[in-house]
Amino acid sequence: MAKVYVEVIARFTKEGYLRPCSIVWEDGRKFEINSIIETRRAACLSAGGTGIRYACRISGHTHYLYYEGANMWFVDSK
Repeated sequence: MAKVYVEVIARFTKEGYLRPCSIVWEDGRKFEINSIIETRRAACLSAGGTGIRYACRISGHTHYLYYEGANMWFVDSK
């Protein structure tokens, strides 16, 4: 697995939570996040790194998106 930095379109809720809405892949493809299943601080054991891990449902599958801070987002890519 490799750590791949991606562009994320996100918003802040009225309660002040950061919520990712979609991921823009390296080649420009955009994937809408259907729902956030879980949010917690976690390490990415397969690709290295740590941050806030969002377990996201995208097109019926669960994917993990990490927010490292300083506006840096990554996914672990196969």
